[in-house]
Amino acid sequence: MGRTGHQCLSSGNPDLILTSCNRYFIFHKFGNLNFLSIMRVLVLGGNSEIGFAAAEQFAVKEKAEIILASRNIKETEKKARQLVDAYGVSARAMPFDARDFDSHRDFYDRMDPKPSVVIQAFGVLMNQDECQNDFQKAKKGFDINLLGAVNILEIIAADFEDRGTGVIIGISSVAGERGRKSSYMYASSKAGLTTYLDGLRHRLYGSGARVITVLPGFVKTKMVAGRKPKFGSTPLPTTGKDIYNAWKKGKHKIYTGAKMRWIMAIVRNIPEWLVLRNRNI
Repeated sequence: MGRTGHQCLSSGNPDLILTSCNRYFIFHKFGNLNFLSIMRVLVLGGNSEIGFAAAEQFAVKEKAEIILASRNIKETEKKARQLVDAYGVSARAMPFDARDFDSHRDFYDRMDPKPSVVIQAFGVLMNQDECQNDFQKAKKGFDINLLGAVNILEIIAADFEDRGTGVIIGISSVAGERGRKSSYMYASSKAGLTTYLDGLRHRLYGSGARVITVLPGFVKTKMVAGRKPKFGSTPLPTTGKDIYNAWKKGKHKIYTGAKMRWIMAIVRNIPEWLVLRNRNI
């Protein structure tokens, strides 16, 4: 039988459904068939606009199966349907709560087969004034941006290390590269995440698994609506493409947007005395 775009074939056996989408195959019911060459991408924070933009790239260019995991399961299901309708790939939603640490082990254990790429995309933009005056709000931000990421990624890293394959893509922020009075709570949560990913990459190096750190600058998303960028902005589609290309090219750490690497090189090296005197930095 000749190959056509996204052709679906049925074996006639109700217990076995064989779906052919180019060279990718999905079998149901008969357990974990690891010999199949399908790529499975898990997006932790499936409602993240940056995470979804990256998932679209894997769907378009790799015809990957996409698993979107998020607390708002209804919204995540809508996004999964968007991927199916737009790109003809397999996509589904799973419930996941970054702050429910005790549920993370069961969440990952229930995934069968396991993903080959994991994009950690969840996070919250912490209000500096509120966090200064209310520790519980600060703790919530750190629980999501740092501790939730550490907890689930340690579980995934152990699996990848044992299997000798897999890629973790952690989305941090350039905000973590320099503390400022206007955002040091959020910045410190992201600084912690960046350092954690650096260490995890060092640990997994040589195991067959790898870790990519993504440092977006100001990306035009709903989370930053109404804010004005200090150093320019990066379009959302460009950010998704940058993340995919980092995976494709085997990068370790990237800044999104063509200019952000050089901008942050300057920001990191501004003398501390100059920062202290300029209250508007």
